[in-house]
Amino acid sequence: MFNTGMKIVMTFISESKKRGIFITILMNLSHLVGILRGLFYKILYFNNIKSSIYSLQANSKIEIFNNKANIIIGKFVFVRKNASIRIDFDGVLNIGNHVFINDNCNINCVNRITIGKNTKIAPNVCINDHDHNYKKNTSDHLIRGEVSIGDNVWIGSNVVILRDTHIGDNVVVAAGSVVKGIVPPNTIFLNKRETELKPYKGKDKVVQFSV
Repeated sequence: MFNTGMKIVMTFISESKKRGIFITILMNLSHLVGILRGLFYKILYFNNIKSSIYSLQANSKIEIFNNKANIIIGKFVFVRKNASIRIDFDGVLNIGNHVFINDNCNINCVNRITIGKNTKIAPNVCINDHDHNYKKNTSDHLIRGEVSIGDNVWIGSNVVILRDTHIGDNVVVAAGSVVKGIVPPNTIFLNKRETELKPYKGKDKVVQFSV
């Protein structure tokens, strides 16, 4: 506890030098509100959430729909605004230390999702460990899998991560990617895309180029 307090004080002093004391105070008030919101959800789901200090900012929410579902949140996890975290059935969501989750992210867990320490997730990212069973070939309306994201991973904006995806340590996932399968560590993952420009007046020429 003492070490945590000292770290908070030293961080405040360092940020005051860079940002100015007034802005730093406002910023830390926002963090304090986020920590209190995190504490509220920890009390609300006291049997289901195991956590240290974490911050859940305005309009972000955790929803747990089953007594068997669990979420483990490491130290100094920071979730920005309008994020939605949902766990159902016997799902287990494990978020490592110092994970940062940006605005408007969605995490939906019904089986198992693991996010490694120091991972940074940009805005509008969607992570699902399941699909809807549209073929209805079993009694379960969901097809369940797993998602594991390693340590020190950077996930760009508007990325969709699908079930049965395993992302290694130190991976960069390019913005707008759809990820499924195994991504080896120490790599950059991107979906190759081609854009077509089709003039609608005067010419029939089609220009293609890769993005």
